[in-house]
Amino acid sequence: MAQNNAAAAVSSVFRTPELKDKIVFTFLCLLIYRVGAHITAPGIDTVALIDFFKNQSQNGGGLLGLYDLFTGGQLSRATVFALGIMPYISASIFVQIAGAVIPQVEKMQKDEEGRKKINQWTRYATVALAAVQAWGFALFTESLTGAVANPGSLAFRLQMTFFLTVGAVFVMWLGEQITERGLGNGASLIIFFSIVERIWPGIGTTFDFVSKGVIGPFSLLILAAVMVAVVGGVVAITMAARRILIQIPQRTMARGRMREAARSFIPLRLNTAGVMPIVFAQSIIVVPGAFATFSHNPTAQRISELFAVGSFWYLATSAILILFFTYFYTSIIFNPIDLAENLKKQGGFIPGVKPGAKTAEYIDQVVTRITLPGALFLTAIALLPVVISRAVNVPFQFGGTSLLIVVGVALDTLAQAQQHLLLRKYDGFMKKGKLKIRGRQQPGPAGF
Repeated sequence: MAQNNAAAAVSSVFRTPELKDKIVFTFLCLLIYRVGAHITAPGIDTVALIDFFKNQSQNGGGLLGLYDLFTGGQLSRATVFALGIMPYISASIFVQIAGAVIPQVEKMQKDEEGRKKINQWTRYATVALAAVQAWGFALFTESLTGAVANPGSLAFRLQMTFFLTVGAVFVMWLGEQITERGLGNGASLIIFFSIVERIWPGIGTTFDFVSKGVIGPFSLLILAAVMVAVVGGVVAITMAARRILIQIPQRTMARGRMREAARSFIPLRLNTAGVMPIVFAQSIIVVPGAFATFSHNPTAQRISELFAVGSFWYLATSAILILFFTYFYTSIIFNPIDLAENLKKQGGFIPGVKPGAKTAEYIDQVVTRITLPGALFLTAIALLPVVISRAVNVPFQFGGTSLLIVVGVALDTLAQAQQHLLLRKYDGFMKKGKLKIRGRQQPGPAGF
């Protein structure tokens, strides 16, 4: 029965021309992105670079390891797409935060022309960030023994900056094309694809560890059980939402009667902030280690040891940072005042709550309450793999960050595909559902 349902779902997708074209276009863009993953930037010995990242991964990965995760390992291979979509993501976050603290930017975000200007600013900021990151990456590769033939060469730095910046701009363009003409959010799908393509090598490494006796059968069983539980928890929390009942009065002229108010719900997600609090927290917690690596300062080395992956201070600081950034980022991306105003303009209301300021206050209270379990869940997802990997003594850890991204993007993309299918069926119903009565065509449902 399940196989028949899956086959029917796939066949319905390919029977819908618009949806099929979107899926094909999306895969073509992702294929181009994958091709770029095999084109190495000139002037770099990737062997020395890969060895460095392997050593870093054994010590928790660090900031570069986190960045390498989002680029699908392209940073460690120094490809032309080494920066990936991250400069664009960073620029978008900066603009989003600016909208929360600068009234002029917030006003522009509500206007169509203003949003176009903001999008253009985001592109310019992406180019600037990519150039700075590319220059920094060139300096970083020069610090590795044997990675660059002519360290300190201005020509090499300019060359590396040019190739990586152009690659980042091209990846940004691919993401925008997927968003406009494909299926799903382009930037999210690029990160999703980068993470998923590393699954098979990880599975192969796991079996290699088992065959060599590095991981025992019991440890592997515990790890598999935890992974299944974490995946189930991620799916449940990602889809969980607190529904607030709203009513929208509807008038009808038929016999002068009032129709009963239409009931609907405002779904407030338990995990509104998504994966961003973990990303922010990890970006800060790895600063001591990164500073110690490049400065070789004895004091910095001791501080780095205190914040080593799996230590008490690492776990405690990470938990506090994730809790803080969950509330911080939720307050940035969710505005209860705007939601209350839009509801008031539509004539809707929450039963028992006055429209306007009281509604905004009520929604804000609900969001504040449901954010706490969401923040605790994010903390558990981020730190549980670290604790388990240390407890069962395995030389790797599955990332809660990557798991959240994969599940979230997959669910959003499937939801968009379902919306296209429902819209197609509805349009077909509306076109075929006109009734002929007494030789005249009468409008179908909803007056169409």
